[in-house]
Amino acid sequence: MITRVLVANRGEIARRVFRTCRDLGIGTVAVYSDADADSPHRAEADRAVRLPGSAPAETYLRVDLLLDAARAAGADAVHPGYGFLSENAEFAQAVLDAGLTWIGPPPAAIAAMGSKVEAKELMAGAGVPVLPELDPAAVTEADLPVLIKASAGGGGRGMRVVRRLADLPGEIATARAEAASAFGDPTVFCEPYVAAGRHLEVQVLADAHGTVWSLGERECSLQRRHQKVVEETPSPMVDDALRAELSEAAVAAAKAIDYVGAGTVEFLARPDGTFWFLETNTRLQVEHPVTECVTGLDLVAEQLRIAAGSGCRPTRPGRGAPPSRCGCTPRTRRRTGARTAALSAGSPSPVCGPCSTVPTGRVSGWTPASSTARWWAPPTTRCWPRSSPGRPPGPRRPRAWPPRSPARRCTA
Repeated sequence: MITRVLVANRGEIARRVFRTCRDLGIGTVAVYSDADADSPHRAEADRAVRLPGSAPAETYLRVDLLLDAARAAGADAVHPGYGFLSENAEFAQAVLDAGLTWIGPPPAAIAAMGSKVEAKELMAGAGVPVLPELDPAAVTEADLPVLIKASAGGGGRGMRVVRRLADLPGEIATARAEAASAFGDPTVFCEPYVAAGRHLEVQVLADAHGTVWSLGERECSLQRRHQKVVEETPSPMVDDALRAELSEAAVAAAKAIDYVGAGTVEFLARPDGTFWFLETNTRLQVEHPVTECVTGLDLVAEQLRIAAGSGCRPTRPGRGAPPSRCGCTPRTRRRTGARTAALSAGSPSPVCGPCSTVPTGRVSGWTPASSTARWWAPPTTRCWPRSSPGRPPGPRRPRAWPPRSPARRCTA
């Protein structure tokens, strides 16, 4: 039984986990850096432990400090959130070695998916479709265009599309340098480039007793610089037959690595329904509320149940049927050094308090600007899930809120 959870994270995801813990009567512990001393997540926790320093490398990425904080606050479980150490197998193992409950997948599963090259080999062995890896030295004009990708990372870093054979060596060198700088690993690989591909991901939930649920797909094809801008479910391109195939592949991927907990299996698909494995995110994702609003599940509550040793619930929501509701989440974007945010893929707009109706959904939290705060909002991406019976003809176009205007301080 879990009685007190330390969230080894900050901002919105910490607050999200705290909310579910409060609903379940579970105690909560926040950790905070000096820069986050006035952050909402600290105030909302039952207990808070300071991590001396301001930079992430000094605070949220320090395994020793996080474990010391858990012991000092009397926590018996650790939730990693997303980002920071959430997909770090060594951190997961350290939590277990400290005698604490790890609210996440087994360290071995995290490690298995840490390298895209090794992950693709595992998935191919499990019968999950994968794009063939190309030997850069053997690539010919007939193979073009090709895609260079970083093995250890994501978010578009270390990724290059090559359309001319003469450019291949230089692009590989550039991708390696970028991967080494961003992820500490210069390994890259080459595969066929799929033009007009659709980015689909399947939410999975698995327990330690061998049960794996597929909770349906989300589509995140609308991106800017390889960063997701809008997530929606169900995908407009996925019919019942394709949904069944995607779910089967996602379940096979989870079983191949003995996955436990909540995770996401990502695929690249053509409009004709052909799809290939991309990667597995061994954590809760930013966009998990999209799935929650169509299934009615609280994924954090399910994570806590499974980590405590319980199995998945007897009845899977929907039992593989298409969702009866639709969900759509536009992501906010921010620019360093300015108190700006917008529901748009372009330049952010200033935001000054909840003084008008948000056209794309509801405001789930608000923090007025203070003299010391650098940001008016929680420090991580904001999502406004929206659902309605059936799927409308198309998602409403996200709009900036409020309209662009000169920056001003909030006095609300």
